[in-house]
Amino acid sequence: MPKTVLVVYAHPESTSLTCQFVRETIQKLVQRGHTILQSDLYGMGWKAIFDESDFPNRINKNRLDFIQESENAYATDQQTLDIATEQRKLLAADIVIFHFPLWWYGMPAILKGWIDRVYAYGFAYGYKGEGNRYRYGDGILKGKRAILSVMVGGPAEDYAPRGINGPLDELLFPITHGALFFPGFDVLPTHAVYGTGKLEITAAKKEFAVWRSRLEHIFNEAPIPFRRQNSGDYQGGILSDHICSGKSGQSIHIDN
Repeated sequence: MPKTVLVVYAHPESTSLTCQFVRETIQKLVQRGHTILQSDLYGMGWKAIFDESDFPNRINKNRLDFIQESENAYATDQQTLDIATEQRKLLAADIVIFHFPLWWYGMPAILKGWIDRVYAYGFAYGYKGEGNRYRYGDGILKGKRAILSVMVGGPAEDYAPRGINGPLDELLFPITHGALFFPGFDVLPTHAVYGTGKLEITAAKKEFAVWRSRLEHIFNEAPIPFRRQNSGDYQGGILSDHICSGKSGQSIHIDN
């Protein structure tokens, strides 16, 4: 069955490996009959700074309270057009594919700015006016899928379990578990290409083939089994003592 795919990408150079992967994604999914929505953040000239200009009709002129103003703008349909447009894309999509290079162990600032501004109070958090009730597996984006496609300059061994940079899944945990799972996405395992700073043409072609193959099954593969907040595993935001007893860290929030 045809689906709607939102491709969000962040790279200023159209010949970059990131943008080549974007083109591969669009071509492959269009061939399979899916509808493509795009957010080319650099091409759009996306405003990455979250500030007072996002709230043209503030309710508090004396002090900028982001949560208060975000809640009011969203609830009263007074958001800026760029923010509202991106929210509509998210709501229309069955899956969101994020393409970006790993810059200083995270996403480019322009993509972080997209999340900061688009994830309004009442939309991605504070859903239904219920504070933290609908998060980590619940929320406005529940039932949709998301995946990160990340171009990593360094070699894979640097991101191995004992690698000097730390495991990639742990570095990206604030994105996969936080920015994606928090508002309800089913998050697929990250697709990473390593050594992109010195990737030969032959190796790049192999990476494209692997990605195209993955796209064929992207609507069927199992998501990362993050523990859902409202599954009964948590008490007051703390993982129950009988689960992963004696352990701590990011891994305890994954139900392996």
